[in-house]
Amino acid sequence: MPNAKVLSEKQAIVASLTETLQSASSGVLVDYKGITVAEDTALRAELRENGVEYTVVKNTLLRRAADNVGLGELDEVLNGTTSIAISKDDPIAPMRIINKYSKQLGDRFNIKAGFMDGQVLPLEDIAALAELPSKDGLVAQLLGMMLAPITSLAIVLKAIAEKDGQPAEEAAE
Repeated sequence: MPNAKVLSEKQAIVASLTETLQSASSGVLVDYKGITVAEDTALRAELRENGVEYTVVKNTLLRRAADNVGLGELDEVLNGTTSIAISKDDPIAPMRIINKYSKQLGDRFNIKAGFMDGQVLPLEDIAALAELPSKDGLVAQLLGMMLAPITSLAIVLKAIAEKDGQPAEEAAE
C-alpha cells in the first residue's frame, strides 16, 4: 500500500486532471511510442502556439479523472503509453494538430480517442473534425462570403460609371 504522501500526490494529480477535463472544450488521447525528441519538441511547440495543453499521463490517474467527469468510455483505450492534448478555447485545434502529426509519423503516433463537449467521439469524427480549417480560417471565410456581394456590386457600379472606357467625370461632360 502506498504511503500517505504518495497517495496524496496522486489524489492531487487526479483532482487537477479532473478540473482540466471539466474545463476543456475538447481533447485527444494519443499513443506516442517511438517518436524522437526532435519530433516531440516540434509537436509541443505547435500545440503551445495554438493554446493546446499537452501532457503525458498515467493511465490509472487519467482513468479516475475521466470517470469523475463522465468520460468513462475512455477506459477501454487507456493502456500502453498515453498522452493527452486538451484545448479550452479552440475545440478543433488539438484534433487538427494531432491528426497532422499522426499522418506524418505513421505507426509511431496514433490517435486513441477524443472527446468534445463532454462526449467521447469516434475516430472517424475526430478525423473529419481535424480536416476543418482553424477558427480564424473559418471567420476569414465567413467574412469573405459576406464581402463578396458588396465587392461585386462595387465592380458593376464602377463599370457602369465608366462607359466606353471613360472615367465617369469625363462621360458627364
